[in-house]
Amino acid sequence: MTDKTDFKKTLDAYQAGRGQFRIVDVPDTRYLMVDGHGDPNGAPAFTGAIEALYPVAYKLKFASRRDLGRDYVVPPLEGLWWAEDMDSFTARRDKARWDWTLMIMVPDWIGQDLFTAAVEQAGARNRPSRLDEVRLATLSEGRCVQTLHVGSFDDEAEVLARLHGEFVPGNGLRMVGRHHEIYLSDFRRVAPERQRTILRQPVAAASGA
Repeated sequence: MTDKTDFKKTLDAYQAGRGQFRIVDVPDTRYLMVDGHGDPNGAPAFTGAIEALYPVAYKLKFASRRDLGRDYVVPPLEGLWWAEDMDSFTARRDKARWDWTLMIMVPDWIGQDLFTAAVEQAGARNRPSRLDEVRLATLSEGRCVQTLHVGSFDDEAEVLARLHGEFVPGNGLRMVGRHHEIYLSDFRRVAPERQRTILRQPVAAASGA
């Protein structure tokens, strides 16, 4: 039996502490991705994205164990979030205006051929409505600031205000890229007050810093 890798335990990019802002250099990482727009609580596209991502992710896991002898725990769901006016995300929480990309990390030893086969297998029966929109792509974030938020997604605003308005400028940095969330808890099963989410913001040196 092969050892099973749990990336939440082995990768530094999945480490964060509650009440702590930590600067971390995130390597280029490949993901299964599906894009969407609108309120995640009411948009059918959001549910459809999750229903398309997980079957492919598990087909890849099983293929890796069977064909490559490398087993792993399917990584957590993640999301990139942005809006034309970012205040609608960080302050007003106007969810109807949000754009998003839902993602599940893919190990670097998984090739395009296994991905193509996994998509075909995921659609063999009970084909997810958004399966054809799943893509395998690389995300390059580089230097980031991240922290662990425990609680409801609607309670993130205060943490984000400290991250964006205090820590980032206070450390000679500026925000680049898109707000990134890593859902360590399954929000379909865990009560909102117990949800654990890594909040990540890519950054770069501020002008003149």
